[in-house]
Parts: sequence; C-alpha cells; structure tokens
Amino acid sequence: MTTTREARNQPLELDDEMSAIAYCYQQGWTDGLPVVPPTTALVDEMLEASGEDPESILATHTTTGRHCSAHSAAVNSVMAGCLPEYFPIVAAALRAMSHREYNYHGSTASTGGAAPLVIVSGPIVDAIGMNSGVNTFGSGNRPNATIGRAIRLVHLNVFKMVPGVTDRSTQGNPGKYSLCIAENSQANPWASLVEESGFPSGSSCVTVYAASAFHNIENHYSSEGDGVLMTIADSMASLGSLTHGQSVVVLSPEHASIVAQNGRTKLQVQEFLFAHAQRPIEELRKVGKGGKAKEEQFHRGLSPDDILVTVAGGEAGGHSAFLPSWSRMRGSVMQTEIIKPISKD
Repeated sequence: MTTTREARNQPLELDDEMSAIAYCYQQGWTDGLPVVPPTTALVDEMLEASGEDPESILATHTTTGRHCSAHSAAVNSVMAGCLPEYFPIVAAALRAMSHREYNYHGSTASTGGAAPLVIVSGPIVDAIGMNSGVNTFGSGNRPNATIGRAIRLVHLNVFKMVPGVTDRSTQGNPGKYSLCIAENSQANPWASLVEESGFPSGSSCVTVYAASAFHNIENHYSSEGDGVLMTIADSMASLGSLTHGQSVVVLSPEHASIVAQNGRTKLQVQEFLFAHAQRPIEELRKVGKGGKAKEEQFHRGLSPDDILVTVAGGEAGGHSAFLPSWSRMRGSVMQTEIIKPISKD
C-alpha cells in the first residue's frame, strides 16, 4: 500500500495496513493509540472534498516558526480517523488557534496541561452527525472523537509539541486525546454561538479554548435558576481554579431549562455568574495566591463577557460542566472562526 510520508509529503511503499500502523508508531506519529495509515488516496480525498489548496497555511506556531499546511492537516486528519466532511472543522479550528491572543505555544507547552476545547455550532453539527446530546464529552461518536484527535495529532506531528520534550504538562488531562463537542441547538433557550458571532444565516462556526481539566457540576435538587447558578459559581470560584482567565460553562438541557425560567437572558446568566464567582482577596492570599491584586473581591475573569455559556448534553440529569482556562493569570483568549462550506463538486 502507498502511505504518505507526512514529514516530506512523499509516498512510502509498505506491505500492508499493519506494517503501516507499525511504521507510524516507529516514527512517533501517534498519540499512543493506533492511527489510520494516511494513504495518498485518503489524503487526496480529504483535500478535494474541502477545496483547500494543499499548500495553503492553516496555522502557524510563532514561537517555533513551524507552519501547518492544508496537506499536513489532511494527513493528520486521516490518521485521526476523520471523514472528508469533517475537515472544514479541523481547518477552521487550526485557523482560530493561530490568532495571537490564543497563545498557541504557551497553551501547548506549559506545565498547566491545557487541552484545546473545540465547540462546534450551526447546521454542520447535524449534517455530519455530531453528538450534542447524551455523553457529549465522552466516547462513541466518530466526528466528535476524531476532529478533536486531529488537532492533537497536528500538535504532535507538525508543531512537535511532544510530551516530556516540548509539552511540559505536569499531569495533563484526558482531553488531550480529544476534546470536541457540539452545541445542542434544540435544547438551547438562547441564541446559538454562531448567531452570537454575527455570521451569515446558515453558517457554522468553531470556537477554540485552551481548557484545563473538566469540572462536573451536580445539582439535582434546585428548581430555581439561582440555585443552579450559585452551584456553578461556587465551582468557578474554587481556590484551585480561580484566576482572571476566561471560563466555559456548558449547561445540560435540564439546567438550561431551569436557569432560563422567567425569561432570564444569557447575558443575565453571565452577569450572575461573574458577580458570584469571586472570593475575598484575603482568602487567596492565605494560600499564596492573588499576587498584587488591589481589588477586595477577586472575580473569575475580568467581566461577564469572559464567561462563554452554551448548552450540550442529554435531556435528563442535573449535571453541567465548567472548564477553567489554562494559565495562572490570563494566558489565552478563546477564538471563533467561521467554517467554510464543504465542496459540492
């Protein structure tokens, strides 16, 4: 079989699929799990369906000077198990992470162990069969799993962010295998992320965020929005994760329905969380945190706009999620990109 030699964009002849998989392991091209051998035919199919120029640059790692071409991204997407119709999301996510404010290098090299959270919003979610419902953060869905994994393989193989070498994560987190979810538009009582971003009607978008480890927030008891939101704010204000960094709050449909009672808007949710996700600065200083902050109350983030609120998960269950940002301060700012429609030719 003919497999693409990713490093040189040249074909390499190997005897069979198992030999190709073993070769990828030998080259250090995997995340520890077996990869799909990136045959020339599969890589070409990935590029042709998306309409991307193979030589176009999708992402740049400014610290190392390395670039990720569409061809390299396609190779890694094939290895991750993506189908061609997923590739526009991978391309958009890479473009988003290239914005300077995202801090591509810091978030991948730091001891903090951040994982790139990819949130997809818009019609493409249903078009490719992404999971926005039950077990949305878990296993079992090919688009969710392989899109997130493709980003990880690009980190490893193109930008050479290798654990123990350039990736200095103290502990890391399981999201570093794959961390990609879809917004549950049917259960969302507010405007979707793509609508909030102001993209044309019918568009889809991807938001990327350098996320620390996932916090499950359980409240099966409150029937009032304030009770649910106070539970979330308490997690956001924990001493272990309280910084001026941004936040992602993923409400389950059950919690979203309770919170949205009486016409509460998403902005009001953000304002409530910002007001209550705080602690007296003296409490932080008792544990050696807080630095030279002058405010008496130390808030999670700098303003309500720093809290992204979306909806995903199964219809039943009082479980939501908070994902704190990477870094001790404000090292990365989330970015959003429109997803280019897939070629119909």
